[in-house]
Amino acid sequence: MATLQGDDNMKRYFSNAMQNSMKILAAFVMLAAPVFAGPPLVCHPINIGSAQSLPWTSTTWNLSGGESYDVSHLVTDTLSLLGPETPVLVRMETIRRAAIYSQNDAAVPRKLLAGLGARATHGEHDALANFDYGYLIETYRQLDMALRLSRGSANRGNWVNPAAGMDGYALVKKAIGMRGRDAEMEFAAALITTENSKQDYSQHVEKARAGMKEDPLLAQNVTSHF
Repeated sequence: MATLQGDDNMKRYFSNAMQNSMKILAAFVMLAAPVFAGPPLVCHPINIGSAQSLPWTSTTWNLSGGESYDVSHLVTDTLSLLGPETPVLVRMETIRRAAIYSQNDAAVPRKLLAGLGARATHGEHDALANFDYGYLIETYRQLDMALRLSRGSANRGNWVNPAAGMDGYALVKKAIGMRGRDAEMEFAAALITTENSKQDYSQHVEKARAGMKEDPLLAQNVTSHF
C-alpha cells in the first residue's frame, strides 16, 4: 500500500516538474520572438536622432488629428528628403511618416508610389532607389494591415493600398545585394519579415546586430525593436 502511495507521489512529482518545464520553455520562446504591438513598419517609429525628416507631432501611428502638415506637399517633400546622402534609418522613418500621412488624401499614396517607382525603374542599379521603393511597398502593406486591425476592413476611410500584390521585400533584398554589406538595410529587412518568414527574419537580425558597434544609432533601434 505504501509502495502504491509512493508511486502516486512520484508520478505527481514528475507531472508537476514537466508542467513547470513547459512553462519555462514557453517563456523563453516568447522572449526569443520579436515583441511588437502592431505592424512594426508602421506602429513603431525609427529613432533618427536630430536628422531632418517630414514634420511629426503624433504620439501614435494613426494620426492624432493635431497634425498641421499639408499633405499636398507630401510627394515632393518625401522625394527631396530621400536624397543620395540620406542614411537608411532616416529613409525608413521618412517613408513611415509619408505612408501614415497618406491616409489624408486618396490620391497621395498612388502618387508617392509612382514617384519612388520611377526612381527605381530609371535607376535600376541604384541600391537606394530600389530600397526606397521596396520599403514603401512593404510599409503600405503593413499600413493596410494596421488599418484593418484598428478600424475594421469596412471602415478604413478613403485609403486604399496602391501596392497590393507587389513584392517590396524582393526589392529590399536586391538593394542589400547591390550594397554588399549594409546593417541598416538588414534591420529594415528584419522588420519586413517579422510576421511572415522566421528564417529570413533571424538572418537579417543577426546581420543587423553585426553592424551595431560601428553604428550607435542602429544599435539603439535594434535594441528597442528586438
